[in-house]
Amino acid sequence: MAIEVRIPTILRTYTDGQKAVEGAGSNLEELFADLDARHPGIAARLLDAGELRRFVNVYLNDEDVRFLDGVTTSLTDGDSVTILPAVAGGSR
Repeated sequence: MAIEVRIPTILRTYTDGQKAVEGAGSNLEELFADLDARHPGIAARLLDAGELRRFVNVYLNDEDVRFLDGVTTSLTDGDSVTILPAVAGGSR
């Protein structure tokens, strides 16, 4: 099962600079484990105690996985997963 994962600039050091990589898994948890096997250390930047880190946003086909099933969100062949660091700030 091939799933395209779009990698933000800040995490591309784990993917040798690649903007997108392929991964496999029936859900996000398995996908992140597969990514970590291929790109060691990346899962630690995405997960904390098995859940998404507070400042990491993950989208499955443009849907925020926090409003789906989180790391247990099911994946199918051809899905697209986008990882984005949360942006904070604003004007005072």
